[in-house]
Amino acid sequence: MSKRIVTFGEIMLRLAPNGYYRFFQDDQLQATFGGGEANVAVSLANYGMDAAFVTKLPAHAIGQGAVNALRGLGVDTRSIVRGGDRIGIYYLEKGASQRGSVCIYDRAHSAIQMASSSDFDWDKIFEGVAWFHFTGITPALGPNVVEICKEACKAAKAKGVKISCDLNYRGKLWTRAQAREAMTELCQYVDVCISNEEDAKDVFGIEAEGTDIYAGELNHEGYKSVAKQLADKFGFEMVAITLRESHSAFDNGWSAMLYNVAKDEYCFSKKYDLHIIDRVGGGDSFGGGLIYSLLTGKSTQEAVEFAVAASALKHSIEGDYNMMTVSEVEKLAGGDGSGRIQR
Repeated sequence: MSKRIVTFGEIMLRLAPNGYYRFFQDDQLQATFGGGEANVAVSLANYGMDAAFVTKLPAHAIGQGAVNALRGLGVDTRSIVRGGDRIGIYYLEKGASQRGSVCIYDRAHSAIQMASSSDFDWDKIFEGVAWFHFTGITPALGPNVVEICKEACKAAKAKGVKISCDLNYRGKLWTRAQAREAMTELCQYVDVCISNEEDAKDVFGIEAEGTDIYAGELNHEGYKSVAKQLADKFGFEMVAITLRESHSAFDNGWSAMLYNVAKDEYCFSKKYDLHIIDRVGGGDSFGGGLIYSLLTGKSTQEAVEFAVAASALKHSIEGDYNMMTVSEVEKLAGGDGSGRIQR
């Protein structure tokens, strides 16, 4: 029986013009669902894991649509609390060439943002659970949600559940000072930290020297220093840093580093040159791949290779969710990135 994973956060209605149209250049918007922790749960379900997503959603048809979308992809939705008036919405305009993507949030007063601690029975939710995952987006929703995250982490720790957190700083949701205060408290409970080139700097003021992501330049020694500083500050068992070299909205270099503190290992993945179809959920697919790898006993190097390959493949898929299987990810991680038709 596969190990059970719980993720907690906000799932949103995604409204996006067809293809690469700008807002209102087309008279249609595609309606799908997505959100950091929900995306991770979908990845894990696709890998055959027992994955549950926890949130609060209104009882109306749009809230039910989100539940149905997750359920249809194999995610356990039984711990989703129903109530509140609305589901958050985000409008996405996909970038092309030198035009960056645009994301507009309409999430104020969503059901999860208005949730209270009494909505969630964490002791029950964590029964038989091996892993808990959340991101920095969730506590950014408000002080009440910071408190809910803290209670979840305490309950998980009490039951011996491993905790991972993707820092995922969102400047549209809170200030750096607010993020630092909340995440400093929450990260005391975290075992595996996931960050990127910017998040460690934005949230904790820790940065890699000699790196310019906008010029497409990365300094491996600088990232080793960032990972060690994060691990020393919070006592993390592992720190993963995704490394994106942004050449245009279409073309990115993509790799990652995984620092295993106990083994004093700094493992860098191979780098993929991506031609992007949809980058939303790219970091979440990395998190899902990493959690899967660590729960299934992969080595540090194998874990970072699987996670980066999973994420590279996600960049080729429309929507938030990574619709890939273990065998497809392992094929790419093993070196077959030809894109040739499979017969």
